[in-house]
This record gives sequence, C-alpha cells and structure tokens, in this order.
Amino acid sequence: MKKVLVTGGLGFIGSHTVVELQNEGFEVYIIDNLSNSKIEVLDKITSITGVKPSFFNIDLRDKAAVKDFFANNKVDGTIHFAAYKAVGESVQIPLEYYENNIGSLVYILQEMKANNLNNFIFSSSCTVYGQADELPITENAPVKPAESPYGNTKQIGEEIIKDATKISELKAIALRYFNPIGSHESAKIGELPIGVPQNLIPYVVQTAAGLRDELSVFGSDYNTPDGTAVRDYIHVVDIAKAHIVALKRLIEDNNKSQFEVFNLGTGQGNSVLEVIKSFEKVTGKKVNFKLVARREGDVTAAYADTNYANNELGWKTELSLDEALLSAWKWQETL
Repeated sequence: MKKVLVTGGLGFIGSHTVVELQNEGFEVYIIDNLSNSKIEVLDKITSITGVKPSFFNIDLRDKAAVKDFFANNKVDGTIHFAAYKAVGESVQIPLEYYENNIGSLVYILQEMKANNLNNFIFSSSCTVYGQADELPITENAPVKPAESPYGNTKQIGEEIIKDATKISELKAIALRYFNPIGSHESAKIGELPIGVPQNLIPYVVQTAAGLRDELSVFGSDYNTPDGTAVRDYIHVVDIAKAHIVALKRLIEDNNKSQFEVFNLGTGQGNSVLEVIKSFEKVTGKKVNFKLVARREGDVTAAYADTNYANNELGWKTELSLDEALLSAWKWQETL
C-alpha cells in the first residue's frame, strides 16, 4: 500500500483529498496544526471511508518537528496544502503569510531531499496569473506581479519547487486551482472557516442560514456583464480527484518533466450575482446582499482553459455549479 503525506489534511481541500486517497487504497498520514481546522474532521473522514488516517499535530514552521517526521515516516508522495489562504488577510499581515507559507514549504523540501523522497504535489492557485491578458487562462499565461501577498507566496512557492527539481531527483506538479467550493456528498466534511469567512460561498451559506446579516458583494463596476467579479467555481471533490491523478502520474513516472503545472477549473466563469441566483434557485433560500466597493487584491475575471489538464492528465470536472452550491448548503445545515 502506497503511503501519502497530506499537509493541511484536516482543512477544506485537504480533507476531501484524504477521502479520495483512501478510496483509492492509499495509506494517508495527515499533518495539521489545527490553526484553521478542527480535530473532529478526523472522525468525519473515518466515518466516510471506514479507515482512520494517521494524524500528526505538527506546525510546519517547526523545522525540528518536520525533520523528525520525515526521519521516522517513509512516504511515497507528499501533497502540500498547509498554508494561510485569505487574500484580504494577507494584505493586512503579509509577514505572517511569508513566514508560514514559504518557511514550511522549504522545510518540507529540505527533508524530502535528505530522505530521497521525490514525489511532490503543490497546492497552487490561479492568483499567480493576476489579471490575465486573455481569457480563458492557459498554463502558458504569464505569471504577473502578484495582487496580494497570498498570491505572491504561491508564485514564490512554485519558483522554489522548480529550483529544487534542478538540484535533486524531485518530481513535482503544481496544481493551480481556480475557486474550490462545495462539500462531500455525505455532508460530513465541507468548508468550515474559523471566524468570519474570507471566501464567497461560506459567506453566502452563512447569510442564508441567518448567521450573517448580509453578504457584501465587493465591486459592482467591473467590466463584466453584470458588473460583479467573475470566477471559475469548481467542486472540491473534482479538485480532490485531480490530486489522485497527479500523484499517480508522478509515482508511475508518467510526468513529462520534473516540474509540471496544471490548471484546475471548469472552464466557465460565473459572476458573484450569478452564483447568488444559482444558490437561491437550488436551495429555495434568499440571500440578503448589498453591493459595496471593490476589495484590494481582487481581479476582474479569472476562469481556466482546461484543455491541458483534460488531455494530459486525463482529468475533467464532473460536478456542476448547482450541485456544488447545493452540497455547500447541505453541509451548512449539519452545523
């Protein structure tokens, strides 16, 4: 049985990926410091799959703890999710973002090199493209100066990994997600931000549930059909499955180069107002919202050209926006 380390494995995308890994017969080790996740997720994963992953409460900024983990646990691949991830917050506390997102990555790569471990999947982001010149966005689109410190940590992270592949046997794939949303069909795991949500969908569902008075829609004067920002919203289970495909590609030596990049999206852009309407349609719930000023660090529109991932990885999305939003609501109802 192949062993896989999933950092941030109790978080939103991490937990869904752990489920899919276990469904595919991998043995999973989770590292998570519970800074933006809850230990109860471990039991929820176990109840879905029937298998309890091994859990290590480690802060990846602790170099000695990272060294100790890799000295004692041989893994066939590492999927690295653990990072701070809020665009707006990163503008406020940039140094914390650089320390956490860059430092932890470097420590993991150092220990993988020291222990001759070569298969690495990086949780990247479409934020590396900034406001792209052309839509949809291909993997060949230029990486622009980042709009936020968060986006910059993803750009720098990719550069660090690429440089590491040049001086070692490391094989790595960076998966540039667009906007992951939704929940597992069991409604046992989902997106559970601690504190005020920084992402659209948790705020939508919390507003519909009466936990928030109203949703602020940031920007109504963008150059889009309805004036609100356009994004590519992709079901988290589709994203999770892409990680399994990418990991197998590395393990089976099917990668074309030591560092590869793939966009993960649906290929379709939806505006904030379209998302709200879709949510209201599938749930029958009203969302109280107001249009407010743009938010610093946000781009006008971003959606993926998915041809490369579809053709080269043999992966494509299976779940719709409506299905994703309904699953997010079903998850909210369990809380």
